[in-house]
Parts: sequence; C-alpha cells; structure tokens
Amino acid sequence: MGHSTDIELIILATTKVGDSSAVIHTLSREYGSRSFIAGIGKNTRMSLFLPLNILQCKVMENPRTDLWRASAFTSVFPLNGLRSDIRKNTITLFLSEVLYRSLHDGVYEDHLYEWCKEMILTLDSLTDDYASFHLRFLFEYAAVLGFSPDIESLAPFAGEHYEDIRNLLEADLTGFLLYPLNGTSRSEIAEALLEYLGVHLDYHLNIQSLDVLRELFR
Repeated sequence: MGHSTDIELIILATTKVGDSSAVIHTLSREYGSRSFIAGIGKNTRMSLFLPLNILQCKVMENPRTDLWRASAFTSVFPLNGLRSDIRKNTITLFLSEVLYRSLHDGVYEDHLYEWCKEMILTLDSLTDDYASFHLRFLFEYAAVLGFSPDIESLAPFAGEHYEDIRNLLEADLTGFLLYPLNGTSRSEIAEALLEYLGVHLDYHLNIQSLDVLRELFR
C-alpha cells in the first residue's frame, strides 16, 4: 500500500478521461512535473483544473503504478485578476502550454515551483502594461532551467531585434513591461525565445496559443 501526502500544485494541463475522471498535468515542490489521475464529480468540478490554478490536494502514492491518484482539491488563490480578463487569460494559456510542452513527467528543477507560483501571482496582480509579460516569463524561465540567457547566446536567434533583446535583458520588471514594442516585434521576440528554448531542450516547442496572443496584442 502507498501513503497519502498533502501537497500544493499548479495545473499545467488537463486531459479528460471518460465522464468521471481526468489526468491532470501538474508542477509541485514535492514531485516536480508529474501527472495524476483525479475523479470528477459534484465535489470536484473541471473549473478547478483551469491552467495555472494553484491547488492543495491529497496524493496517494502507489508503487504499482506511475499514475497516482490525487483528490480533495481546494483552491489556494482565487486568481480573479486572471479569470476576469480575457487578455490575461490568453497569456495564462500561453504560459501553461510552454510549461506543459517543455516539462516532461519526472523533471525536477530547484526553485522552479516557487518561481512559477510567483509569476502567476504577479500576472494576477498587474492592472495594466502587461502585454509583454509572456516575454519576461520566457527570459526568466530559460534562466531558471539553467540556460543563462545573455545577449551573446541569444544573438543567433535575435534577428533584427538584437537591440530590443539586449535592452530587455537589462531591464527590471517595470522597465521590461513598459519597454515600447509593437505587436509584430513582440511576436517575433517570443518566437526567437521559443526557438532558443527548443535548441537547449533539444526539441521543437510548437506553442499553438502564440497565434492567439499575436491576434490579441496586435
């Protein structure tokens, strides 16, 4: 028999399995990137598993299978700032897709969970000037993964945005978000950063939600 553990986790993606269960793809301090099976019913709604929701739950470890069961979910933060704003919701979809596609089950990086949680809460709290937040996320994500992005390593991917990327690398969060970029430049820098991540991860990141971001922040 396995034992039960109380944990806090972040939802990256959800795959519905029949009418009464779902596989939730998550990030946590204890397990890093890991998928769990969760029951769906009147006490557990699918809305709990929206991308980047931060939840507490109980995990039953089972040595007979890699897909452990999670239950007794409660929301830790309401994230009203994300859920009430279609633009923030779209950024949320992008961030969660990047995490889901770049973190395979079993991946564990020190400080990744705390950093990701901080980024979610920061986006939730921002009231304006957050159109470039996903770019800040990508720069910091590369650093958290240990790739140490600097202008020299990013130069082969920068194209005509070399100066923009150099300036963004040197900016604090406020300066970064206020840095003047049009929609085209923002999209091209995002594509460059995704290519940079893909090279270091050794596989292509096909992030479909980037197209939605491109349309929303033109």
